[in-house]
Amino acid sequence: MGDTTSNGSNGSNGQGPRVGIGSRVLVLNASYEPINVCNIRRATVLVLKERAEVLERGEGALHSERLVFQRPCVIRLIRYVRVPRDVHRRKITRKAVLARDAWTCQYCGSQSGGLTVDHVIPRSRGGESVWENIVASCAPCNRKKADLTPREARMHPRSRPRPPGPTVFIRLASPRIPIAWEPYLVAA
Repeated sequence: MGDTTSNGSNGSNGQGPRVGIGSRVLVLNASYEPINVCNIRRATVLVLKERAEVLERGEGALHSERLVFQRPCVIRLIRYVRVPRDVHRRKITRKAVLARDAWTCQYCGSQSGGLTVDHVIPRSRGGESVWENIVASCAPCNRKKADLTPREARMHPRSRPRPPGPTVFIRLASPRIPIAWEPYLVAA
């Protein structure tokens, strides 16, 4: 399918914003729970095969030889898909920890650009690399705490670390969240 913007241009001549075939689409389960982000081609195939319905449309349309299709922005699967909830097995990455902690140092509240991650109970003291023991930390707090326990350093995380909710991974998959997605992500 070809791709055009709402003004009918294909975006290549500067007459409108180009939204490529790789544009991101929020996928909701039949229960309206956000479960994934896919590209526009995959979303279109799911809708055409009647495995999903379009809840929110983006600007412009997709064109094929015989079909003009409104650009999907949010789709909902027709049938419920069981999603494994074993978040403890989800890979712990620096980016995911920082997103879970809202890009804020859990010791001082700073939102400086040089955030890193810290083991609340240091690994040298038997602390594990699990969601419940890792927090976002600014470099000064990380250096100050060093390999001390929170009690020894008199530095306790502002909130108890826990596995992230599903929207953290959605926000990582699409750092710029379209306005049309927000109502579906807030409820999750």
